[in-house]
Amino acid sequence: MAPRGRQVTCYGAAVLLAAALLLSAPDATEAYDSLDPNGNITIKWDVMHWTPDGYVAVVTMYNYQQFRHIGAPGWQLGWTWAKQEVIWSMAGAQATKQGDCSRFKGNIPHSCKKDPVVVDLLPDTPYNMQIANCCKAGVISTFTQDPANAASSFQLSIGLAGTTTKDVKLPKNFTLRTPGPGYTCGRAIVGKPSVFFTPDGRRATRAFMTWKVTCTYSQFLAQKTPSCCVSLSLFYNDTTVSCATCSCGCRNPNGTNCVNKGSPHLGSAIDGPGKWTGQPLVECTSHMCPVRINWLVKQNYKDYWRVQITITNFNFRMNYTEWNLVVLHPNFDNITQLFGLNYKPLTPYGPSINDTAMFWGVKPGNDVLMQAGSKLGSVQGELLLRKDSQTFTFEKEWVFPRRVYFNGDNCVLPSPESYPSFAENASPVTKESSG
Repeated sequence: MAPRGRQVTCYGAAVLLAAALLLSAPDATEAYDSLDPNGNITIKWDVMHWTPDGYVAVVTMYNYQQFRHIGAPGWQLGWTWAKQEVIWSMAGAQATKQGDCSRFKGNIPHSCKKDPVVVDLLPDTPYNMQIANCCKAGVISTFTQDPANAASSFQLSIGLAGTTTKDVKLPKNFTLRTPGPGYTCGRAIVGKPSVFFTPDGRRATRAFMTWKVTCTYSQFLAQKTPSCCVSLSLFYNDTTVSCATCSCGCRNPNGTNCVNKGSPHLGSAIDGPGKWTGQPLVECTSHMCPVRINWLVKQNYKDYWRVQITITNFNFRMNYTEWNLVVLHPNFDNITQLFGLNYKPLTPYGPSINDTAMFWGVKPGNDVLMQAGSKLGSVQGELLLRKDSQTFTFEKEWVFPRRVYFNGDNCVLPSPESYPSFAENASPVTKESSG
C-alpha cells in the first residue's frame, strides 16, 4: 500500500526513488504485515519462587515472526519498575548499568536503575552464570529457520518487590531494541501461571505468577529509509535494471554518509560512533542501500525456467548471520528444485494461494552474508521452476518478483517503466537438460 503524503527530500535527482517507494513500500504508520499477520515477539515473565524481599523470575522472549529474526549485535530489553525494585542478581543476561546503589551496605545489587536495560550474555559465558536458552549474544532465530534457537531466556532475582501475588506490581514501559528501534511493546498482562514438566513428564510444577508482553515490528520505526533494493537482469538481454537512484537515500554533497571501498579512512569510519548502535556504514553507490538483491532470469528451457538470486552486502559494519529472503511470485507453486537455498512456502491467505516463498542459506556454505568488501560479501542461490502453460509468459515483466523482503524489511523494486521490454519469441530456449 502506498504511503500517503510521504515526501522524500535529498540532494540531486531523486524522482525515481519517490516512484519506487510509492510502488513497493507499505504504509509508514502500520506495523501489521499481511505476509505474517500474527508475527510478534512475546515476552513471558514467570515468578518461580519467593525470596525474603521479593522473587526470582525467569524471563523468556519467543520470536513468533515467520521471517524476521534478531541478529547481531542482539536484543536489548528495557522496562520501568512500578515501585523501588532492584535486581539483586542475574543469570543468562546482565543489566547494562548498575545505577545508584549507594543506599545499600554490604550486599550490593546487580542494578538499582529505575529503568534497567538488559542484554544477553556471550556464548562463552561460564556455566555457573548460564541458564537454559541463554547466552547467544542476543541473537534470536525465526521458528521457520531454526526453531531450537527461536527463544532467549534469563533469570533475575528481584528485591523490594513484595512477596505475594497481591504485593507484586507489574513493570511498565517495556522496550525492545535490536539494537536500534523498530519494535513497539504493549503493557504487561497477567495470565494463567505457566506449567513446567520434568524431563520424564511425570511431574508438573507451576509458576506463582505469569505475565506477558507483546512486541510488534514496524520497518518505518526501525529506519527512516529502506534498507535494501532489487535489480533485475535477463540471460539474453545485456540490459540490467539497476536499483533506482537514491533507493535508500542519497549521498550528501560532501559524501560524509558513505565510504568508498579501499578508502584510507575506512577503518576509522567502521569504528566510528555508529558501531555499537547498528547504524549502517554503506559503500558509496547510486542506490545507497546496505543490501542489494539481483534477480536474474538465467535460463529458459522448454518446460522449465531457472532464476539466479544474488545478495550483495554494501554495509561495512554488518555481517548478516542467518539471512533470509521472502519473495512474491505467481510461479512459486511450481518450484521444482533449489540450489544453495532452503525454502518454505508462506501461505497467509490459505493453501490455495501459494505465491510467497521464504529462502535462506544452506549451512555451512552461504548462510552468512559477510560485510562489504570481503570475499564472502555476496551469496547466491538458484531456483528451477516448472512452467505452467496456462500462466507462464515472458511478456509484461511476468518473470520478475512482485515484492521482495530481506530479513523482514521490504525492499525497493525498480519502477515498472524501467523494466526491459521483451516477448516470448525474443527469449531463446536452452537445449540442455533442465536439471
